[in-house]
Amino acid sequence: MANNNYYIGVMSGTSADGVDIALVDFSSGNVQLKAHWYQAYNDQLHQKITALYDSGDNEIDRMGNLSVELAHYFSHAIHHLLTQEKLTAKDIVAIGCHGQTVRHRPVIDNTNKYPFTLQIGCHQTLACLTNIKVIGDFRTKDVALGGQGAPLVPAFHQYLFADQQQDTFIVNMGGIANITFLPRDKNRSIIGFDTGPANALLDAWCYKHTQQRYDENGQWAAQGNINQALLAKLLSDQYFSLTAPKSTGREYFNLNWLAPYLTDFSLDPVDVQATLSALTANSIAQEINKLSPKSFVYLCGGGIANEHCYKLIKHQLTEHCIKSINSLNLNNNAFEAIAFAWLAFAYEKKIYGNIPTVTGASRKTILGTKFYP
Repeated sequence: MANNNYYIGVMSGTSADGVDIALVDFSSGNVQLKAHWYQAYNDQLHQKITALYDSGDNEIDRMGNLSVELAHYFSHAIHHLLTQEKLTAKDIVAIGCHGQTVRHRPVIDNTNKYPFTLQIGCHQTLACLTNIKVIGDFRTKDVALGGQGAPLVPAFHQYLFADQQQDTFIVNMGGIANITFLPRDKNRSIIGFDTGPANALLDAWCYKHTQQRYDENGQWAAQGNINQALLAKLLSDQYFSLTAPKSTGREYFNLNWLAPYLTDFSLDPVDVQATLSALTANSIAQEINKLSPKSFVYLCGGGIANEHCYKLIKHQLTEHCIKSINSLNLNNNAFEAIAFAWLAFAYEKKIYGNIPTVTGASRKTILGTKFYP
């Protein structure tokens, strides 16, 4: 007899390094991760994705083809997980699929008359390939209601930390870093926003100078010296002074953004990497310190494997209790995929998936669109 309590979350972040699949059970009222599967993108697929982050030749055809290719890729990963767990499509209520963001153009500082956000990985194809209902396109409705469409995970964090008795932050260090603030004082608003660049910019600089896709454990950055003058210039960028709600992406924080700041300096590449690591740490820490003098801070995302950046953050947040999300018996590698499984669960149970004080949307709403096999 089918279990029919399980949801699957599919998450591929802005770092475009692979896809995480989480099998989750919400039936007990708790979040129970039953299994996790990670499938890395090969270099060719990674390059196809990142090539769409900027405008280019034959862009629409490349995007359309890649959208369907990613649906096949996600389907294969889901099949591996189901086989591993001896489950069938009948055991799954729905798949919550984030898709792969290739363009995010929200309203920033009252600019961009027609904001939009675009994630690919064809949901209809995925539903037909897996024979499982897919809930996707989570961000568009929030944008249509005047919101940033990001971050969406704070609603899940609120569900997860419903009983917290202390100011609590969840810091996701993905391609872009974002924070959720859950205040102890229930009269204060829950807020969340993108603090600035994280892995995406570090990875891009690392690849340019070492041909490695990422700086493992931050070992390369640790060999360099932080240039305080450059760091101050980077932190003077208008994005860091914007008030929330705000969100950003690789379309903004990339090597083209960095290049003008480097013209007045003659630095070894390793020193730039060290300074970019400090930029990630500082832009996160300064926002946390503004919001709370003392709190629990849970770090998650691929960036927590960067030991050098982790240490820089701890150094800036000495009055706060810094922990990995793993300390709560939650698998960091699956954490964002769990969030999108929850968003599918929220859609099915008619739970609001956005928080207007986070995204700036005009109202709460149920997020997502359903695609049947």
